[in-house]
Amino acid sequence: MSDAHETKSAAVPAHDDHPVDLNNYIRRCVYIFISILCAVALMIWISYLPAHYSWAMKSALILLVAACNAFVVAGFLMHLISEKKMIYTVLGFTVIFVLGLFWLTWYAMNDFPTGTTMH
Repeated sequence: MSDAHETKSAAVPAHDDHPVDLNNYIRRCVYIFISILCAVALMIWISYLPAHYSWAMKSALILLVAACNAFVVAGFLMHLISEKKMIYTVLGFTVIFVLGLFWLTWYAMNDFPTGTTMH
């Protein structure tokens, strides 16, 4: 009889050692959802700023808010904040390559082949 009890307790999965508080998780998801809604509302509000703000300034502010929103989504909803060093290394290289592509595009913006015109 005691053998059956020992085999049953050995079959318990390892993840039961750390129980998840469902109410705490749902509360965190609600806070994240509210922050995402606020970020979207802020981006829409920035787009309706008066005309004395330049288009470039509005775009930069919207991109800044969108980057913060992406951090919240990737960090908390995709659980990347708690990931290991390898994930951060891959994400770092991705950011470096994307910034390099942005720079190459900006650098070659006015580089047209000889004999062509811009219309």
